[in-house]
Amino acid sequence: MEPLKHIYLCGLGALGGMYASRFCAASVENFQVIADPERIRRYREEGVTVNGSRLSLSYLPPGENAPVADLVVIGVKWHQLNQAIAQVRSFVGEQTIILSLLNGIDSEDVIRRELGIQPLYSFVVETDVGREGQHIEYRTLGTIVFGEKENSTISPRVEAVRELFERVGISYRIPEDMLRDLWWKFMLNVGVNPTSAIMKAPYGTFHNSAEARQCVRMACREVVQIADRIGISLTEQDIDAIFPIIARLAEEKRTSMLQDVEACRKTEIEIFAGAVIEQGRYYSIPTPVNELLFNMVRSIEQNYPMV
Repeated sequence: MEPLKHIYLCGLGALGGMYASRFCAASVENFQVIADPERIRRYREEGVTVNGSRLSLSYLPPGENAPVADLVVIGVKWHQLNQAIAQVRSFVGEQTIILSLLNGIDSEDVIRRELGIQPLYSFVVETDVGREGQHIEYRTLGTIVFGEKENSTISPRVEAVRELFERVGISYRIPEDMLRDLWWKFMLNVGVNPTSAIMKAPYGTFHNSAEARQCVRMACREVVQIADRIGISLTEQDIDAIFPIIARLAEEKRTSMLQDVEACRKTEIEIFAGAVIEQGRYYSIPTPVNELLFNMVRSIEQNYPMV
């Protein structure tokens, strides 16, 4: 497969901005950010900074005459996915590789259904990136875990993305069993994100509090039960593996859901606790911990101050 040349990013939030900075630093010639005209105007007027440096970005409005993408990276929140799909649609061809950095376990299926292309499976792990307005800060550049469902043999499109990441300095990992890793990251998010948002707890709380870690374990065990029912092997040891990763992150940094709550933004609770509840009902597996977390986060959202 030819090297990836035309690379488009949709979603210039915390994750998108963090990785956009790597493409900019590597001077990737045909890297562009897809965004609607109003958002582009705001980005140009206010600037987008990552670790204090303003990014020099090229923007691409939806529907503009531009080459078909070799790679589209989607880095929006779950509730923005349908809008992102509409924005990238005209730039997607039969050979376009799509990489979804969204949380949860469903975005690849939605993209395949809407665009007719199976994305690579992917997620980001071990980053402490945060965003306030157009200003993005991180200490730990996240690792992108990606691949086909099964990667004992590396496919041409996985190899093409790997070559790009090595060229621009993005940390990556290609697991043999991608779906198991995807469910492990889902479990991590289910345990840590809602708990942190409710407790107003930065990562340091999970470093230092056995009680906070126990709350995470209780939520994660419901995911383990559901995963077992569908043939994905997760264990108590996989829950244990969450905490060394959190311990490597800056103690004062915060999960994405805590950042959303503090900024009075819509959270992604539906694709974390909400998804566990839905799967639990389907398989007749009780999920009382995630039901409690779901109701508490929704209550927080419903009581945001009126602006």
